[in-house]
Amino acid sequence: MRRTVSNRSVFWSDSALDDIDKSIAYIAKRNPSAARAAHAAIERSGNQLGSAATGRRGRVTGTYEKSIPRLPYILAYAVDPLPDGSERIVILHVIHTARDWPEGQWPK
Repeated sequence: MRRTVSNRSVFWSDSALDDIDKSIAYIAKRNPSAARAAHAAIERSGNQLGSAATGRRGRVTGTYEKSIPRLPYILAYAVDPLPDGSERIVILHVIHTARDWPEGQWPK
């Protein structure tokens, strides 16, 4: 999935898309409406990073983390320089805040 916002594009990695699929499927078993709302909020938060890459320094070197408002998820992303001098945002993972996440590693 790729979307251009302002001068930065947002690229969702396969691992981030897999994270979303698993989380939304889990929520949908209990509440399909909540799953649709969560999916929309995750997508909106990620795509907004193209115009305002906000967040804190990530636990994995070279990454940043952005909390998703009103949801227990964090977007782990990197700013990737492109050959033409522009940048793109690469969303690496969508991680539930309840997961054990050791410094310097991705949750297992």
